[in-house]
Amino acid sequence: MTMTDAVLTMWTGPHGVPVGFVWEGIHYRVTDSPTRLEIDDAIITHVDSVPSGWRFQGTNDRGDSRVFDVIFNERSREWHVLKTYA
Repeated sequence: MTMTDAVLTMWTGPHGVPVGFVWEGIHYRVTDSPTRLEIDDAIITHVDSVPSGWRFQGTNDRGDSRVFDVIFNERSREWHVLKTYA
C-alpha cells in the first residue's frame, strides 16, 4: 500500500461511477466494479448522490493494474488519490 495525496483527472459514467482517469500522466481505465467509500454520513443518508470516495482497479495501456482509493475534495473541486495497492 502506498499513501499519497496526488490529484487525478477522472471520467465518470452517467450515474457518476468512475470509468477512466489520468494519474501521474498515465491514462487508466477502470477494470472492475467500483465500490463506494463511505467517508462521511452524507453518503449513507443520500444514497443516490455521487459519493465522495471510490475504490476501484485501474489498468493502464501497458496492462499494469493496481487498486486506487480516491476521494473528492469539495473545497478544491478535485479528485485525490489517497492510497494505491499494487
